[in-house]
Amino acid sequence: MTNSDAVNPVVPRPQTPHRDLLQLEVLPDEAQLRADIERLRKERNAVIIAHNYQRPEVQQIADFVGDSLGLSRQAAKTDADVIVFAGVHFMAETAAILNPEKTVLLPDLRAGCSLADTVTAQGIRDWKAQNPGGLVVTYVNTTADVKAESDYCVTSGNAVQVVQSLPDGVPVLFAPDRFLAAHVIRETGRAMNVWDGACHVHEAIRPEDVQGQQAAYPDAELLIHPECGCSSRILGAIPELQLYSTEGMIHRAKASPAQAFIVVTETGMVTRLEHDVPDKTFIPVSRTACCEYMKMITLENIRDALVNLEPRVTVPADIRALALKPIERMLAIG
Repeated sequence: MTNSDAVNPVVPRPQTPHRDLLQLEVLPDEAQLRADIERLRKERNAVIIAHNYQRPEVQQIADFVGDSLGLSRQAAKTDADVIVFAGVHFMAETAAILNPEKTVLLPDLRAGCSLADTVTAQGIRDWKAQNPGGLVVTYVNTTADVKAESDYCVTSGNAVQVVQSLPDGVPVLFAPDRFLAAHVIRETGRAMNVWDGACHVHEAIRPEDVQGQQAAYPDAELLIHPECGCSSRILGAIPELQLYSTEGMIHRAKASPAQAFIVVTETGMVTRLEHDVPDKTFIPVSRTACCEYMKMITLENIRDALVNLEPRVTVPADIRALALKPIERMLAIG
């Protein structure tokens, strides 16, 4: 440092605050939000149904928490006037297909699905044109227009059962999840064409993530979802291992003598397991196995949706009529 630097230090210019960057909203009071939701739920004759991957506080205020199949069944039989779907867009569409006369709300329309985005209705039509008489089996994680081109919808909980019910000798396309398809093929022995899609969260779970948690918790049992990209390699090392849908995880955790479980799916499932099986320990396979779309639903936007009866999810009548058939077949089979 020179003498002149010491005498005349460099002083930074004063900065003008960028007003657009200021976050001036008052943080919501959770107790008040819960009270508002409870009041509005009664006033609107509304039911709140939440997927297993939702935030803990959203699961806590829901009337029903479950997997895609369970939520579809709840949507089909509810006598509520308003269905608030704490999930993602394709789930709200399914509720709207089953309940065209009801108001179906998705609190944040940005809540999409990376898996549903991997397949289009035109792609399904192209396969059917090349395979006359073929059957299309689509995971419920698809848009309404894709369901409208399908013969059967499935969830991870009933995909094996649905495929087992199909007639022999008929070409079958399973879309869009290639990991769930691999599980179904292993279980049924049925040759199928498989769409090359995957959930970005499940695909990113590595065998190394599972092995690291096994090393840290050697007595814990594995609960692995069939959508996980790691499942084939883990099964190669542990051939007797069973894969479980999210509801299957609940049943297994209750029945198993194990006291601790490594949960190999989206982190929200740990919340559901801790609620339903409170006397056991559940360890997420990875803290990064988190779906940002599922986490877009909050108590605040649930409250706002009930206040405004928006955003509403609807399905055009022509698409609904076609999409209803594979959904009803799914519900009828199991």
